[in-house]
Amino acid sequence: MSQIKYYIFVFLACFCCVIFAQQGGIEDKDVLVLRLQNRLDQAKYDNDRGNYYNAKDNLDKALDIAEKIDDKTSQGRIHTKIAKVQFLVSEKDQANISINKAIQIQRENDDLASLAITYNIKGVIHSTEEDYDIALEYFNSAKNLFEQESLEEYTSEVTLNEAKVFISLRRYEEAKEKLETTIIIAKKYDQKRRLSSALIQSGKVYSALNNPKMALSQTDEGLTIAQSLNNIENVNEAYLTLSDIHEKNGDFKNSHYFIKKHIHLSDSILNIKRENLVPGISGLNISNYNDAKNAQLKAQIDEVTADSAFTKITTILSIALITILSLLTLSLYKNNNIRLNTNTMLHKKNDELIVAKEKAELASKTKANFLSTVTHELRTPLYAVTGLTNMLLDEDPKEHQIQHLKSLKFSGDYLLTFINDILQINKIEANKVEIDPEHFNLKNKLENVISALSNSAKDQETQIHFNYEKGLPETFIGDQLKISQILINLLGNAIKFTKDGDIWVRAYKIDIKDSTYNLRFEIEDNGIGITKEKQNHMFESFSQGSVQINRKYGGTGLGLSIVKGLIQILKGKIYLKSELGKGTTFFFEIPLEYDKNVDKPEVVEVKKENKMEGLDLSNVKILIVEDNKINQMITKKILNKMNLYCDVVDNGEAAVEQVKHTTYDVVLMDIHMPGISGLEATKIIRTFDKELTIFALTAVTLEDKMHEFGDAGFDDIISKPFKQDDFEDKLHAALSGEKIISSFFS
Repeated sequence: MSQIKYYIFVFLACFCCVIFAQQGGIEDKDVLVLRLQNRLDQAKYDNDRGNYYNAKDNLDKALDIAEKIDDKTSQGRIHTKIAKVQFLVSEKDQANISINKAIQIQRENDDLASLAITYNIKGVIHSTEEDYDIALEYFNSAKNLFEQESLEEYTSEVTLNEAKVFISLRRYEEAKEKLETTIIIAKKYDQKRRLSSALIQSGKVYSALNNPKMALSQTDEGLTIAQSLNNIENVNEAYLTLSDIHEKNGDFKNSHYFIKKHIHLSDSILNIKRENLVPGISGLNISNYNDAKNAQLKAQIDEVTADSAFTKITTILSIALITILSLLTLSLYKNNNIRLNTNTMLHKKNDELIVAKEKAELASKTKANFLSTVTHELRTPLYAVTGLTNMLLDEDPKEHQIQHLKSLKFSGDYLLTFINDILQINKIEANKVEIDPEHFNLKNKLENVISALSNSAKDQETQIHFNYEKGLPETFIGDQLKISQILINLLGNAIKFTKDGDIWVRAYKIDIKDSTYNLRFEIEDNGIGITKEKQNHMFESFSQGSVQINRKYGGTGLGLSIVKGLIQILKGKIYLKSELGKGTTFFFEIPLEYDKNVDKPEVVEVKKENKMEGLDLSNVKILIVEDNKINQMITKKILNKMNLYCDVVDNGEAAVEQVKHTTYDVVLMDIHMPGISGLEATKIIRTFDKELTIFALTAVTLEDKMHEFGDAGFDDIISKPFKQDDFEDKLHAALSGEKIISSFFS
């Protein structure tokens, strides 16, 4: 009643305002402001009651008023509210249009608090479409803006949404951390509805982490709060969660009890949604249907003459028939519920049969997501480290600074090598490494590897001896890059662990079948050796014998794991023989096809000339899209040194607008940015410009994501930190009109 009185008061106030305005008491704009607030209040009231179409109608009218009085702040916020309602009624395309309008207006208006709310809703939309990485980006942007504006109370909704995404990804520890934050903030600001939801989600997480006591405690607390608020959606979520927890604990009686309550409440919620989501059509439940039908038939019977005995019999039979029909309908309804219960339980049992497969797939996906995040987060600052170091070395540093800069460059290169090793292991384990066979001279390859590492051996005062079996052919067909990587790793290890000693590299045949040679390679040293206990673990990742060895000799412990994986891909095998204090020998065997065209010359690579000097760069324009200020500066300086002009923007929305109004030759697009990502920005640009060259200048390196870049419309990818020669080659191809052939998308 208090809400009805409130809206009557608002209506009368607006009515009085109109009268006064007509009499010159209030200006027209003031009247419109009051009408605007009235429409927003009505929309909120309708939205809270679930009358989404009424809410949308009031918001549309509020938007018209805001546009009349040119209230940009209200326009942006109303577009956000409209997007939220459209999303709730499953109009996702319209919701995205509305939310993009909101983002544009709020950015122009610098309305950061509203922009944060919009980003949060955008994240929710992406999470429902299982675009979890993009969703987390928007949530992070929303949270940063709320914190920037000192609006801590709003962050609880964002952290709750982040937790739900992590639960969907089964990253339960991260979900637990987000929920703990949500609960603290919700209690601090008395956000009971949010607290209820966070506790119920926390119950799911604790159950997944095999802590049933905490799972039940958290869920029961969340249910109690939801019931006190009469929040049926949270109550229903709690019922389902409790059923799952009890089932996992083997308490099938309680599990069945709560699943029944969940199904019953779900039916009620469904009826409410039918009434609210379909304009002009109300949902009917069975009991209401029976009451109406009984009343209708009874009224018809009462109209018949009661004096006739035949009529009385007919009446009795009719009532009996109605009763039977009602009971039959009720029975069917209950049977249907029982069937739903049974199907639910059966589905759960079937799910248990495939849980092993799901766990394996989840582990693989989680690992890929982890590697994607870690490598991106590491590569981004590495881009700054290597870029700034190279700039300083090129800018005539002082004599005493050169050694420091070289040390910094070495550290950056080492970290990059470590990242690449991790990625290679991931590719090997995911069976995503392909063999690339080609003609090559094996003896020359071995000699080149030894020559490349000879300086390192001299530093250790160690001599390398090479023995290539007499009469063994030199020309084979195989993947020479992988063979080189194996040899470099094994020989590099031998040098690292041998001081003032000797190393022997041998190659000889074991047997021949047709034109295939089964070859054995040996790398023997008389260095520190390996204990018997450690030998069984030497090919595992991050294994190097001991912590002391790690500290003394350095390295990541990934080299031998990579070697073993590559040898297995080449259909070979590896083993070792070692004795502590006496040295180590690694043996590996691989099959190689003999190439009878023995006289084929080796392919010699010619150093590329600087092609950029031959181009007219005076009118070339390049757009850098990058949110990191340091990376902006580095990329711009690199381009300026090449006599190239460039503009810089720090987000995807600005990039789209810039391309619309300015003609560019090349766009260097970062991927991970607040707001819309580089992928989304590129998709939008491709709707109106198909010819513009767009490179993804990004730290993302996992090949299993490369199809996303191709689908979005990128011409090629430049991975950060990039090699200057590769960067110049790709820019030259774009600016000279050469066809860009990307190895990433092939």
